[in-house]
Amino acid sequence: MIVIRWFLLFILCFSVLPGKAHLSAQETASGDHVTVRWLAPASFAEGKTEKIGFYFEVDPDWHVYWRNPGDSGAAPRFTIRPAGASVGPIEWPFPVRLRIEHLTNLGYAGNVAYLFDLTPDPGVKTVSLQVDLEWLVCKIECIPGFATMTLSRPVGDKTRWQSGDQNLRNHFAQRIPRPSTSSPWEPVALAALGEDRIRLLLEGEKGRKPPQVFPLDGNLFSAAKPALQREGKTLIYIFERLPGAALRQSADFVLSDGSRAWQLDEVSFSAALPQAQQRPLWLLVLAALAGGIILNLMPCVFPVLSIKLLGLVREGHSDRGRLLEGLLYATGVLTTFTALGALLLVLRAGGAAIGWGFQLQSAPVVMALLLLFWLVALSFSGAFEFGHRLMNLAGVSRGGSFATGVLAVFVAAPCTGPFMGAALGTAAILPATEGILIFLGLGVGLAVPFVVLCASPALLNRLPAPGPWMEKLRQLLAFPLYATVIWLLWVLGRMLGESGWLIGALLLLAVTFALWLGRNFSRVGRACAWVLLLVSLGIGYLALVEGHEEAPQAVDSWQKYDPRLLEQALGDHRPVFIDYTAAWCITCQVNKKLVLDTPEVQKLFRDNNVLLLRADWTRQDPEITEALALLGRNSVPVYAWYPAGATEPELLPQILQKHMISDLFAENNNTQNEKEN
Repeated sequence: MIVIRWFLLFILCFSVLPGKAHLSAQETASGDHVTVRWLAPASFAEGKTEKIGFYFEVDPDWHVYWRNPGDSGAAPRFTIRPAGASVGPIEWPFPVRLRIEHLTNLGYAGNVAYLFDLTPDPGVKTVSLQVDLEWLVCKIECIPGFATMTLSRPVGDKTRWQSGDQNLRNHFAQRIPRPSTSSPWEPVALAALGEDRIRLLLEGEKGRKPPQVFPLDGNLFSAAKPALQREGKTLIYIFERLPGAALRQSADFVLSDGSRAWQLDEVSFSAALPQAQQRPLWLLVLAALAGGIILNLMPCVFPVLSIKLLGLVREGHSDRGRLLEGLLYATGVLTTFTALGALLLVLRAGGAAIGWGFQLQSAPVVMALLLLFWLVALSFSGAFEFGHRLMNLAGVSRGGSFATGVLAVFVAAPCTGPFMGAALGTAAILPATEGILIFLGLGVGLAVPFVVLCASPALLNRLPAPGPWMEKLRQLLAFPLYATVIWLLWVLGRMLGESGWLIGALLLLAVTFALWLGRNFSRVGRACAWVLLLVSLGIGYLALVEGHEEAPQAVDSWQKYDPRLLEQALGDHRPVFIDYTAAWCITCQVNKKLVLDTPEVQKLFRDNNVLLLRADWTRQDPEITEALALLGRNSVPVYAWYPAGATEPELLPQILQKHMISDLFAENNNTQNEKEN
């Protein structure tokens, strides 16, 4: 890969003008979008080693590269010829990840200095350097540059710097990785996970912010940001392995906390991970199965199940095809869980910061579900008869059982119930096959109750015989669907601000009017109805995609989630409660109304000086996604409680009760009394 990069760079050099590609020998060099100059003192002290370097000043939005450039690009090259001095190797400040289209580069978003040590030879009066430079500066397009620079400085009794240059040198010297002996994190294990992933385990002080990890080997590791999970003092990083790359005996990494860095040299590959870090897959799948079964009791799934229940009752008791209907429903559930799970894993592997329920972070998807539930509800109310196709889609006939299973998974995503959190969080960092097994476990759990109902004659015989009362039941079951429409409109409002309600309501009105036109007028009326329908959907889609108005923030004592507020509060020994939530998460909203936002619980928080942070995940937020991953979670709700003086949180159950909050302070008070006694 390195040879290919430089071959392409060699070819590119002939595509630019000679005056821009090669510059005459001098103390500065310039090319398209970059200027290079020395960072060096006015004089060197005899026999004293001094750190000097090359300062690259880069135009805004352009960048140069680290020693491992990542998925594309090339690191700069320096060929140094000293006279009267000895020089050390180039030292590279730690990089950042730069997302360019679908690629991840490792480099510097702005100016940077590449440094090295210089020591004057004994007895010399002048040191001279000549260096041949090669670089690549990129935005989306890339431009190579070549130059030769010289430096000549006297040697005396003292090193003399200009203050500005010395401060610049010191700034970048602080960003050069230190030896691993001074690192706050130790490597525990490094092992391959199948053919496509590599897992690195680090151990460090609990409560310390996890470092960014940059592999030095660009021919083995993908440059994409690794998935991250924390287990106590252990940090687990999952890197993507480049296809076909052979394993080495060891690998080198650079760790950075954002201001300093450390280099881990020759971390050896082991045959397997420590046994303590191997989670039993069967236990995770069992938790997923239990979580899927509990999903059937969640309010978000009931509207869909009511559609199928109506279909079962309408078709009578003797239909032998009910078992097939149940199996088709299960197939729809399992297919959709597998597809969403696979898409989640692929997007996460590509560096996207998303989690379970990501499809409902898209306003167009929410609007599509809203329209579907609206039309089915109107049909159940008898306002319109849409014919067999829509009723099949709604699941009232056998042909719609598969589609109902698909719909059930889409609307079940907001409801993360008990047992699901740990399973979903772990699925995102497991190998793909094991992760898919967890999603299949969730699907089996969701589908099993309905399949059992369809397969059990004893249960089916308890259903009442069809009759005139069926029309009233159908109308009754429309109301949960209307409630779902109201909820989805509210979700749009949270996503897009006040315009979300308006866009959603106007689109419902336009679609309903188009259907009325098509039902009550001739061929011309139907043509107008189709035009109105297509135009309304197009305009509505554009409005939803372009609507970026900030949703209103929580009132009262809740503050918007900010990691800096959390760190400050923990440093001040102040208790912190974090509510990881989303507007499309029904469990979250129920917990808010019944527990978290009630006057009694709010008073408890105020009396105990608790910092309340609300991490709203309604729209995609990589910072919140990463915070959830550190807690071992990949879905909401999550409730993290930091008692005063704690550095690690306690995670509360996903379904809250008021006594759980009051128990937090009772436990703290008891602990404080014990300390005082």
